Amino acid sequence: MITREKRRAERGQWKAVLYAFLFPLLLCACGETGTRFHLEGKFKNINQGEFYLCDFDNGTKDTISLRDGRFTYDKDMPDTVVLTLIFPNFSELPIIATPGGNIKMEGDVSHLKETEITGTEENELLTGFRLQTKEMMPPAVKQKAEEFILKHPASPVSLYLLRRYFIMAADADYARIAKLSETMLKAKPNSIPLIQLHKRLKATSNLKSSGKLPKFRATDTNGKTVSDSLLRKKANVIMVWASWSFDSQQMLHQLNRWKSEHHDSIGVISICMDADACEGRKALENDSIKWPDVCDGKMWDSPLVSTLGISFIPENIVIDKSGNIVGRHLSAADLKDKVDKLLRQK
Repeated sequence: MITREKRRAERGQWKAVLYAFLFPLLLCACGETGTRFHLEGKFKNINQGEFYLCDFDNGTKDTISLRDGRFTYDKDMPDTVVLTLIFPNFSELPIIATPGGNIKMEGDVSHLKETEITGTEENELLTGFRLQTKEMMPPAVKQKAEEFILKHPASPVSLYLLRRYFIMAADADYARIAKLSETMLKAKPNSIPLIQLHKRLKATSNLKSSGKLPKFRATDTNGKTVSDSLLRKKANVIMVWASWSFDSQQMLHQLNRWKSEHHDSIGVISICMDADACEGRKALENDSIKWPDVCDGKMWDSPLVSTLGISFIPENIVIDKSGNIVGRHLSAADLKDKVDKLLRQK
């Protein structure tokens, strides 16, 4: 006859066995959810619509649907990245996405600069910077951005500020950018985005000083070979763009108008930085743009991007009929002036 004590002992043994079996599974489950990033947002003065959430480093774009002024977004996030929420009017809000992060965003579409993003220290730092500078003029904001970078060189917020206020500036100061990126790299030497950015900046600096467009060959989205030999018109432009970059698409439209006006006097090759060539090709077809477009899906790891020292989106390189680089990373207005000047030359 089995005694009560023996039954209790047997139940204890089974519990131990069951625990030993389930514990590794629980650990695995925790490991999977540990990299899951969750974002939820609530906005006033808008009920529904679609936003883009872009990872500019990796060239990815997700579509977010807004219903009753709310949205949620979940994605596996093995590394910390800077995501940019792009609104229908092309306003932008940056978000620091971290593995296991749980972020809340709340604001008013009429006052996006006052949007509160909470849940992690980095997003609260970024929100604080945005609120502090929302009434400042651009030069003062840039100064505050530099002060933040020097104070927090290891923060992913600093990487965003470097890109937003220095790299993407029309009057980009490459020496200043290189100095700030070196400070950040010393503070975080194993950061892959910083290492890649530093390499691209070095390549850009080398290309600017050489004065001659490097020789290259690539395949466009129609399967045809393109090379530097196509850029021997009176004025030539290499335009770097992406389907999620409003500024770059505006420059594409501008270039297309000029090419329609001047026909064979302008040579253009565009480079699409999308991960999926289909999206870029569709955008060009919709705008009746017919020049060669290169999109190999490798983004920043593309051999052509490396050869040309491309570091930014949008980016442009202006070349004269002899293959000399006469302008780079120009604003829309400066790009027009440079092209007009080349067209006037005999």
